[in-house]
Amino acid sequence: MDIETALKEAMAIDGAVGAALVDYDSGMTLGSSGGGDGLDLEIAAAGNTEVVRAKVRTLESLGIHDTVEDVLITLHRQYHLIRLLERGGPARLFLYLALDRERANLALARHHLRRIEGELGI
Repeated sequence: MDIETALKEAMAIDGAVGAALVDYDSGMTLGSSGGGDGLDLEIAAAGNTEVVRAKVRTLESLGIHDTVEDVLITLHRQYHLIRLLERGGPARLFLYLALDRERANLALARHHLRRIEGELGI
């Protein structure tokens, strides 16, 4: 699955508001879908890059030799789900998905992102 298809699949998840594929070394968005007035995906990608970097640094500082699977940020009206992709090579990527809390099923959204990750060819 290519990036465009992966983002379309992410946007098909119940409650999806916006989705992006982000390189967290550079903070660059490799692709995005959705968003709008209430959600600027470029700004969200840059901010979530800092979240991912901070968590990875914290694990290193604690000497925890494990990898982050995903990060959940719960807002009053939204869920923001960050799914780090396990890939070989220099690119360190994550899928970012913003969900409307009233319409989303968080467990199913996590399951769908895991499936998308497995089928994404980069």
